[in-house]
Parts: sequence; structure tokens; C-alpha cells
Amino acid sequence: MSEVADAAVGGDPGNGQVGPAAAVRVLSFLVKSVVDDPDAVNVEVDESGRRTALNVTVGDGDMGRVIGKRGRVAQSIRTVTRAAAARDGVEVDIEFLD
Repeated sequence: MSEVADAAVGGDPGNGQVGPAAAVRVLSFLVKSVVDDPDAVNVEVDESGRRTALNVTVGDGDMGRVIGKRGRVAQSIRTVTRAAAARDGVEVDIEFLD
């Protein structure tokens, strides 16, 4: 497959994997859309494990908004973020930290 074709399907011809930049942007956008204090949202990338971990912290009192009833909002955020990461050929885990 050519380099252009690899890039078109989300692959990187150099090392076979692209970083989670798109997933981080999508995750930040979604979480900032839900919380009261979007400036307090922080997404950290941890690539030390088998999968890339995206750790999300929010301001005081906003974690309940991010998690939602029975965790439905958090699960939806995870689903959309994983879809964005999959387009780049990356597997991610999303953790919401206090």
C-alpha cells in the first residue's frame, strides 16, 4: 500500500501508528461542552501502558455532570472519543479522575 493510501485509512507509514491528537481534541470538546467551568478541564495523555490512557480532570462540582445519571454521559463520551481514536488507528482508554 502506498504512503498516501496508508494515511487515508488512518495509518502512519513511518511507525504504523498515529498519536491520539484527534481523540484528545474530541474528548476536550465534549467535556468542556458539559461542564460549568470549561477552563478547568484538563486532558492528560499517558502512553505508558498497553493502550493510550486519556485522563480527564474537571473543576470542583463538575464531575457529576460529566458522569451523568448511571454513567450514561461518561459512557457516551467514551464511545465518541474511541471512535475518533479508531479513525487514527489508536486504541484509547478514558478515565475521569477526581
